[in-house]
Amino acid sequence: MKLRLFPQEPAGLQLLSQMARQILEATGTLSEIFGAPVAEHERLVEELHEHEAKSTDLHFALLTHMRTSFVNPLPREDMYALSRFLNEAMEKLDAAGELVVLYKLDRVPKRAADQLEIISRQAELTVDAMRQLDDLDELEDYWIEVLRLAKRAERSHRTWVAEMLRDMKSTQFSRNRDVANQLVDVTKDMRRVATQVGSIIVKEA
Repeated sequence: MKLRLFPQEPAGLQLLSQMARQILEATGTLSEIFGAPVAEHERLVEELHEHEAKSTDLHFALLTHMRTSFVNPLPREDMYALSRFLNEAMEKLDAAGELVVLYKLDRVPKRAADQLEIISRQAELTVDAMRQLDDLDELEDYWIEVLRLAKRAERSHRTWVAEMLRDMKSTQFSRNRDVANQLVDVTKDMRRVATQVGSIIVKEA
């Protein structure tokens, strides 16, 4: 028997899905930043800031929707937690791009692209998952896959830090490590989203 809370997709779930979509789009912009010459960084970071601003707008739109809607698809505390984790992930993506500009990094190690690939996949899965929160039977695979990707990201992060420590001077290492830390923290926030979905599945079972 399907765990379907409402027969149609409520507006709150659309807002959560749109927040995940901003993360997906911002990941593409950050990938451009990592591959672009320094002269292009300022323009691309402004584009990244726009994604972050849209995410914040969607976050507050969801809070308003929850306050004014007579019926919500999930408990308010669950919807708030999902929205907060998504918005925090977006903020850290934005910070990673800003650090590239502030530190004037003209080249980012290849492992940055590996982390962006993981974040992009997590975001793709989350875009669909947020729309399906009224049909929880469909989400167990999402929960498991995002957790698997997060573990992969943490292993990649440890290898990346070890390689930088071996190959870079102290100042260069410190700057690149800051970017690496922001990226792995994004994957952790996406994991928090999936874990929150997992807790919803358990509660509604």
